[in-house]
Amino acid sequence: MEATAKTATTRRRRKLRAQDVMDCLGAQYGPVQWHVRYSPAEELVYTILSQHTSDLNSERAFKSLMSAFDSLHAVADAPVDAIEEAIRRGGLAKQKAPRIKNVLCQIRDEIGGFDLSFLAEMPLDDAKAWLKRLNGIGPKTAAIILCFSLGMPAMPVDTHIFRVSKRLGLIGQKVNADKAHDILEPMVAPQDVFAFHMYLIQHGRQVCKAQRPLCGECPLAWGCPARPKIEREAKRSARKPAAKRKKV
Repeated sequence: MEATAKTATTRRRRKLRAQDVMDCLGAQYGPVQWHVRYSPAEELVYTILSQHTSDLNSERAFKSLMSAFDSLHAVADAPVDAIEEAIRRGGLAKQKAPRIKNVLCQIRDEIGGFDLSFLAEMPLDDAKAWLKRLNGIGPKTAAIILCFSLGMPAMPVDTHIFRVSKRLGLIGQKVNADKAHDILEPMVAPQDVFAFHMYLIQHGRQVCKAQRPLCGECPLAWGCPARPKIEREAKRSARKPAAKRKKV
């Protein structure tokens, strides 16, 4: 009995590793299957549309854009105000329309079209560097294109992954989002990067939420360094209404 308790205590105190995340969240959410969502150039446009809006709005905006212009060549040739009108339902159309036109024109000027499949033949770091040369394309967008369109082991870090990985201690508190890509990506085997990405996103949306995380439902709570602080803050918040009622 004593040995069992000691083992449990050691397990709770052990620093979480990426493999713990894979094992626990894999058991929680099940296997994930990679599939092509869009071509790389289409994924780039979709990613621009997805910034600062919901998945539903960005999907609607992308479908509206492609319905209005039929091809990326037509989008690149279109006036900015026409692109803006087509993507209006996605939000921030005035900012996103010129970005989409500019980056598509830049790609076409460089390679004569929009077939970016050659990136899959490049070493990962070289493919990232090629994409990040494009106007307005940072580490996150480059990783999304390589991961979702080409199945390369690039690790996109969105707001959920950034929050969850900090809470779990996978990255330091002072690490910024851009640097997090380089730290998290090599933590798992290349064939597991996509699943690692998807598990952290799903966990951030369903359990490790920005507000009121559900630590009691978390399979990683045993080793989460943020849990004690989160639970203390939750208790303080729960006591505040009671204290106010006593004063009335």
